[in-house]
Amino acid sequence: MNTLYKKEFARILIVDDEPVNLKLLDKMLSAQGYSNLVLVQDSRQVLDVYTRQCTDLILLDINMPHLDGFAVLEQLKSLDDPLLPPVVILTAQHSQDFLLRALNAGARDFITKPFDRNELLARVRNMLDAHTAYRLVHDQKDVLDEMVQIRTDELRRTRLQVVQRLGRAAEYRDNETGNHILRMSHISALLAQSIGWNKDDCELMLHASPMHDIGKIGIPDHILLKPGKFEPEEWEIMKTHAVIGANILEGDDSDLMRCAGEIALTHHEKWDGSGYPYGLSGEAIPLTGRIAALADVFDALTSERPYKKAWAVEAAVDLIKGHSGTHFDPDLVTVFMERLPEILTIRDRFSEPKA
Repeated sequence: MNTLYKKEFARILIVDDEPVNLKLLDKMLSAQGYSNLVLVQDSRQVLDVYTRQCTDLILLDINMPHLDGFAVLEQLKSLDDPLLPPVVILTAQHSQDFLLRALNAGARDFITKPFDRNELLARVRNMLDAHTAYRLVHDQKDVLDEMVQIRTDELRRTRLQVVQRLGRAAEYRDNETGNHILRMSHISALLAQSIGWNKDDCELMLHASPMHDIGKIGIPDHILLKPGKFEPEEWEIMKTHAVIGANILEGDDSDLMRCAGEIALTHHEKWDGSGYPYGLSGEAIPLTGRIAALADVFDALTSERPYKKAWAVEAAVDLIKGHSGTHFDPDLVTVFMERLPEILTIRDRFSEPKA
């Protein structure tokens, strides 16, 4: 009869305090080609023997000194082993209550004494087939889980690349560099992590914040690229990039696009209500927008642009502190100052390539 396993490799642990029973079982199974048999007479040794090597089947006596079969079942159950092999009870008991107790304790089957050779071999074969099939399914699940995780990581990296490039499209129109959105997004994620956000939400902030100025795509070149000061009507058009960005990103139910749209719409709002587009103030401004505002302004100040030189870090930090409670959330400014060394590390890590 075909089996899912090779008899010579199937490890069978046989536990019985009677040497004659061990010898009989050894003889019966060996005659059928089972060569990896482990015989245990002292039930106190079962746990140690079991944990040394992977076991495929356990034949367990119930009435034993020191630890009876029920106690051994409890020990095995306490291991929380997802691949715990089937346990077949060896017993001279025939009462239904006794057998039900064994099955409820975790046994999969039972063999009554004295042993019937054909019954014994059939039950052993069936249990080994069942366990081998279970192990194959379990191993396949692990492989599939690993493949799904690899693919998920690939999709996550691809998604990040896509949103960063989408953000860069807007930055290039504004004569800014692509590294600005790298610095700004990593600073945003650091601030989010610093105020207690979980890993997933911090990653969402990292992925969504690069699209903060995507609405600049909709601003005419003669305004967006104007080197001098905006006229009042030009400034009003320029401010519409926040709403344009939110409109570009709306209509998608994903957490990423919802977060990105929220950031695009609110990262120019100010704590005192003097920002745009809606003049929100205080905690009415979504926390995502408050975080992005602080990260965006700091990096913009300390970055060189065609129309300005980079500010010294000290000067930019002074401005941030000076606008705490007016432009910026004062609690976030406190966190910003605490994490300034790490923010400067991000700034150096994604510094502009030398010409």
